[in-house]
Amino acid sequence: MWEPSLRYPDPAIRALDPSFEKYHLALAGVERLHTGCRWAEGPVWFGAWRSLLWSDVPSDRILRWDEVTGQVTPFRAPSNNANGNTRDREGRLVTCEHGGDSGGRRVTRTEHDGAITVLLDSFEGKRLNSPNDVVVKSDGSIWFTDPPFGILGHYQGVKAPQELPERVYRIDGATGRATVVADDVSGPNGLAFSPDESRLYVIESRSRPRTIRVFDVEGDRLRNGRVLLEAGAGTPDGFRVDVDGNLWCGWGMGDPELDGVRVFNPSGQPIGHIALPERCANLCFGGRHRNRLFMAASHSLYALYVNTQGAPGG
Repeated sequence: MWEPSLRYPDPAIRALDPSFEKYHLALAGVERLHTGCRWAEGPVWFGAWRSLLWSDVPSDRILRWDEVTGQVTPFRAPSNNANGNTRDREGRLVTCEHGGDSGGRRVTRTEHDGAITVLLDSFEGKRLNSPNDVVVKSDGSIWFTDPPFGILGHYQGVKAPQELPERVYRIDGATGRATVVADDVSGPNGLAFSPDESRLYVIESRSRPRTIRVFDVEGDRLRNGRVLLEAGAGTPDGFRVDVDGNLWCGWGMGDPELDGVRVFNPSGQPIGHIALPERCANLCFGGRHRNRLFMAASHSLYALYVNTQGAPGG
């Protein structure tokens, strides 16, 4: 059983480079907020509710953790095997759904009154694969990855033939028109913008080793795709970027000392690590000042206060 450290500084937080020290709060430690999930994914913070939502993909539900009471309750079940979540710039929930028994493989938006709007479920007459992760740019456009992971079996969705190549898409926030922005990423998974939105980072999860690719953003297009870093034996999944441009990546290596969150500077150099007893799939920044890191790790939800803030839009 996992037990929080009673000592400060928490030994689970390690600097791999001296530049990480300024982000480490010596009087903050890793907390476990909940456990009992099958595969935790897609955390997103709602400040007005003082709550965090995240997906338990195989359990076909979205859960809600309340900061005031510490209680966890179902937010949506069934969830259409929801995976990645984010908020648009009007504060609405945007969700990637694998399909499940409840409906189509799609990207949806939950309106303020609770109604669900389908943003995209097909492209050029063919069904999407299994939308995985999503971010919203300041112009209102929605960018998401569409690998086939959710249709490979009956655990994270429903087994089905793949109708479209694995791609990264952009949905125009004003017109709803969808376009392909990248079709050369093998197993596109987590994605995030740099703080100034001049670059888009995408995890390539089917390359060996896994890589994090970076693209230059030119309006509604991506240019100059290149490898920012190779993960070696690590398995990066989802990530978010802080205001200094550092990448905080969900990480797994099958080792309690190495599973958790790996932090890279904008040049791709590893600078820090947060050890968790489980592989971390995805994370987000939240709390009143966007300085609390929420980590969805296999069966559990963890949190850590850090000395930085998440970039807006994550």
